Amino acid sequence: MPNNADDEAPTRREYVKYGGAIVAGSLLAGCASDGDPTESAAGDEPPQTSEPTATPTATSAATDALTETSEPVASDTPTATAANGPYSVTMEPVGTVEFESPPETWLPYTADWADMGVALGEGDGLAAVGVKARFGTHLYEELPGVSVDKSGLAQLWQDGTGKEIFYELDADLHVVDPNFMVNRLGWNEGDVDEIGESVAPFFGNTVFSRVYGWHDYGYYSLYEAFEKLAAAFRKRDRYEAFAAYHDEVIADVERRLPEETPDIAILYPAGSPPESFYPYLVGSGTQSKHWNDLEVGDALAKHGVTDAQAGGNTVDFETLLEIDPDALAVRISGETSDEDFRRDIVSHLEDHDVASQLTAVQDDRVVYGGLTYQGPIIHLFQLERAAQGLYADEFGGEQLFDRGRVADIVNGDI
Repeated sequence: MPNNADDEAPTRREYVKYGGAIVAGSLLAGCASDGDPTESAAGDEPPQTSEPTATPTATSAATDALTETSEPVASDTPTATAANGPYSVTMEPVGTVEFESPPETWLPYTADWADMGVALGEGDGLAAVGVKARFGTHLYEELPGVSVDKSGLAQLWQDGTGKEIFYELDADLHVVDPNFMVNRLGWNEGDVDEIGESVAPFFGNTVFSRVYGWHDYGYYSLYEAFEKLAAAFRKRDRYEAFAAYHDEVIADVERRLPEETPDIAILYPAGSPPESFYPYLVGSGTQSKHWNDLEVGDALAKHGVTDAQAGGNTVDFETLLEIDPDALAVRISGETSDEDFRRDIVSHLEDHDVASQLTAVQDDRVVYGGLTYQGPIIHLFQLERAAQGLYADEFGGEQLFDRGRVADIVNGDI
């Protein structure tokens, strides 16, 4: 770590900085430690999820925030008119960040933001991610000409996340909510200020979940967050192409949904083989977007189960039998094939004395619940797999989106 970052020669990080619109102390507005510093391997899984909310009805990526429970957030675009001149982007809670030119190297903590950056064609500049195992880069293998080598990424979580690695990586932009660093990873405001001033700004909002008491500022939907990052990288053309194609896919899926959709229970195994699960609720955070798109009901919420991230307890098979959801969606961190999922989860439930009595098990509606972190690319894959699992008669075995078209957008062939 440098003894005095101000003594160093100018580097590329000096062209991106916090704008004068930020009032002292506003960067960490709403930060008050909730006594819940670091859970699990990275302070975010398991468990985490969103507060329950009504099922969205809007299909447009530009309007999918209409059903959100937080106060609306304005959509900002760069304020500069010159294509290559200085510009600024405003995001809660960080305020306004000024850029002389787009960042060359960057890092997120959660992989939803990593996926957004890859979707914008910025994968080559990605330097690190919080926990590499939770970044679904295996899905990119289906996209021609798109790849991210996780072995080349640094992992920010190493039994904690210290400031030293931020100095070592010397990224141009930290796509991380500073309040996440304080409330989930044990930093203090001075740590955030030090790294923001000595290395590069923080530019992010915790969008995957809506259960955190300290998040008392505006939220963003997936495509609102994506639009903000596109503005930072000056890649609005790719954002607009993704948003338009997203709307096409969602419109087609919604048109084909059955009149009656199932009540599901989203679960994360508390052991292997599982005898209990961390409960997730279907909410308005970005991790729930594919479930909202498929218009499912939330069996756990309807029976008063508290989301584990909000302090709820694990649920066992006896509790699940009392609730008896129409379907079970079981999350697995990292990559898992259909064969592995059936062997490790489905077969275990089918052979279990209590679990085998569940309607979802008897009706073969135990489906893969997906990864927690999804940006615009991973969302399409997870939407497809969830639709195939829940509505096999309508979507089974069918590709719901064009891999080549997505790859073309990522690669700038729009």
